[in-house]
Amino acid sequence: MKKSIVVFLVILLTGMLVGCNLGQDKEQSKDGENNQSSTNTSNNKPKTNSSEQNHDKDETKNSLPKIEDYYPLKKNTSYIYEGIGNEFASYQTYNDYVEGKKLQQRVNNGGTELANVIEIRNGQVVKLYSRGEAYYRENLLKENGNGSPEILLKEPLRKGTQWILADSRVRTITELEASITTPTGTYKAIEVTTEGDHGKTLDYYAKNVGLVKSIFTSDGAEIISSLAKIEENVPHVQEIQFYYPNIDDSKLYYKNREVHFYTNDITRKVLAEEYKKLENDKVGIVFSKNTAINSLYLNKDSHVYIDLNKEFINEMSAGAAFETMILQSIVNTFGVYYQSDRVYLTINNAPYESGHITKQKGEYFLVDVEGAVKLR
Repeated sequence: MKKSIVVFLVILLTGMLVGCNLGQDKEQSKDGENNQSSTNTSNNKPKTNSSEQNHDKDETKNSLPKIEDYYPLKKNTSYIYEGIGNEFASYQTYNDYVEGKKLQQRVNNGGTELANVIEIRNGQVVKLYSRGEAYYRENLLKENGNGSPEILLKEPLRKGTQWILADSRVRTITELEASITTPTGTYKAIEVTTEGDHGKTLDYYAKNVGLVKSIFTSDGAEIISSLAKIEENVPHVQEIQFYYPNIDDSKLYYKNREVHFYTNDITRKVLAEEYKKLENDKVGIVFSKNTAINSLYLNKDSHVYIDLNKEFINEMSAGAAFETMILQSIVNTFGVYYQSDRVYLTINNAPYESGHITKQKGEYFLVDVEGAVKLR
């Protein structure tokens, strides 16, 4: 039983942001109020005309809180949560990409990193897609999804609004102004309760902040994640290994370098500029001044595809042996970054071809870091 509790800690905690996508949410909603029909027993009761009724409805609708206020799509902002009850209850989020009302959120709980694609649409906050082990940075906003959407929050934002998840858990807005205390302060928050066979989760959303606290309970165990810090105008920082050739001893060297990515930065452009920085005069240049990465991605076959411009070859001054080392440096750098053992390297979408080395269409390079030396 304890083992099952730990499993659900990792999946269900962190405000439904960490874990695999669930199935299709059934579009079932209740407003939580008693809508029993009643008979007008007084003939003297004044009648309300239709225009007055519509006006009252508009006023009621406009007075309800808006979902955008409770799930802000913030750029260059890191949310840090401290946890109690489980080693994965502490985590950090950062929005890698924000376009319109759609975002790609990175979630790092110390054990793994997830990329979640979330959209505000039709009065709902919907998780469309989730990818695990996403240690690299890639724009996934156009992914069609690896399952069915999961509704995290739903209008009308009033007590009693309810919907059912594909695994039969029931999610309900249970409070509108719950008083919630976190290390960042005390908030009046919307309480969303999710109940199922394996436990209950309470998620709290504060206006202009977002998720401030999550509480998961199951069989007497309780796991809590609370917002501990908000860092604004900051980048997401990744430590990336860059490989360089040394023709003098015929060895490859690598340097672990911190690379800064701000929301909506284009990964290939940032990495290309970083690769142009020479660590010292003992290793050779890999990317020349005018080298550019035309495209870079991890394909569904789990292999890396990188396309460089023609300047990479034109500005290279190297014999066959040194060119081989340069290419191996590139393959190692991007293969390790995407955790792949194969890299397809092309020039302007054509197979790699220079005066010394020629690749056929579909022919790849293998990652080989054996014997590489760390730069001091």
